[in-house]
Amino acid sequence: MDAVQATAAESSNSENTNSNSSAAISSSSTTPISPSRYENQKRRDWNTFGQYLKNHRPPLSLSRCSGAHVLEFLRYLDQFGKTKVHTQICPFFGHPNPPAPCPCPLRQAWGSLDALIGRLRAAFEEHGGKPEANPFGARAVRLYLREVRELQAKARGISYEKKKRKRPPPQQPPPQMPLPSAS
Repeated sequence: MDAVQATAAESSNSENTNSNSSAAISSSSTTPISPSRYENQKRRDWNTFGQYLKNHRPPLSLSRCSGAHVLEFLRYLDQFGKTKVHTQICPFFGHPNPPAPCPCPLRQAWGSLDALIGRLRAAFEEHGGKPEANPFGARAVRLYLREVRELQAKARGISYEKKKRKRPPPQQPPPQMPLPSAS
């Protein structure tokens, strides 16, 4: 068992700890602080990824995990997706609200994958991983997420373009009124 796995095991055994320092409960209280929804989800995601590594053939240790393994995990998760992603040959390709059912596959939504990677990236570092060795921050993972976002946007006919901030027009001083002549 390597250091990252040992830390992960210790972390999963201490369910009642909370890294949320903004909790306003006095230290004299005997009531355990329950983790936030985000912390619970991050722990579940981390455990799911750990289980995926254990079931991988051959089994993988976290220290040998790469961006390619993360991509494999994301593709594996697609089978549990609930987002209809129309193929280019589908008559509803590009329609956000298709009028009838079609045989196109269900996939994980881009937003769900993006949030998952964010939580796993944070969990990796919390469990002793070095940021520069984080497989969830690999270039291949970022490119895959961008590709999924673009594909799903085209398939549904929606745009994920970042909205440009409107800048207020520059204020011009009010026009000066000519002074009446003294003639």
